[in-house]
Amino acid sequence: MSARRVPRRAILAVALAMGAAGCGVIPQAPDPIPSDFVPSPSAEPGDGPGALSPDGFTAAQRMTVRVRSVGCSGTIVLSTGTGFALDEHTLVTNRHVIANSKRITITTYDGRTINVTAATTSTAADIAVITTEESLGNAFAQTAEADPEVGDLVTVVGYPNGGRLTTSSGVVLGATADPLGGAVDSVLATSATVKVGSSGSPALDEDGRVIGVVYAKNISDQSFIVPVSTLNALLEEPALFVPESACAADADASSNASAFLP
Repeated sequence: MSARRVPRRAILAVALAMGAAGCGVIPQAPDPIPSDFVPSPSAEPGDGPGALSPDGFTAAQRMTVRVRSVGCSGTIVLSTGTGFALDEHTLVTNRHVIANSKRITITTYDGRTINVTAATTSTAADIAVITTEESLGNAFAQTAEADPEVGDLVTVVGYPNGGRLTTSSGVVLGATADPLGGAVDSVLATSATVKVGSSGSPALDEDGRVIGVVYAKNISDQSFIVPVSTLNALLEEPALFVPESACAADADASSNASAFLP
């Protein structure tokens, strides 16, 4: 599969409608794609994002956070997902993890609870950007410049079921149309196992660079990621993000619809 970037005009033209809390589950597998790839052994560890720090965690683990949101009245009570830090006060997660929330809570790998100051979402892909009051730490994501190739090793770091921080590995199976009905070029399928709560997890290459964002799985345990080309294009166009509105009752009490209680 050749690396490619998603045209911005294509991103502007479509909107991806997402539903369930956590990692969205779809009813059937995508069109047939190869599944018999055997990844080559990883390179020896160096000083990059995959190297262990003195506290025993990798940079990839330290940049990954648990995201929990309490829904508005009449919606899902609690949604759990994952996110990862872009810088000291900014993180990426999925739009469906925080949609229709009245309260968002961020927890770091070492148990700190971080106050959320604002959240914005994209209508072009299942991506959200959250800003925080306190520092997220000193480990930040490095995004790859291009999408991975078919057969490349992929590692997912996240909080499945809202529990402990875990990692799972697989390979990139190939590009496919978004099985949830989106139309932003294509998404990537992988063999890495994900669960509810894995939504928003960073998908990493062997050098620890982000190559996509997990957002869904199917009944065959294939996972789907928004490719890094789409993520990079969105992050370069802040106008593609809109403030996530708080619940009606909260909105009546405050004119700042993008502020959330931690």
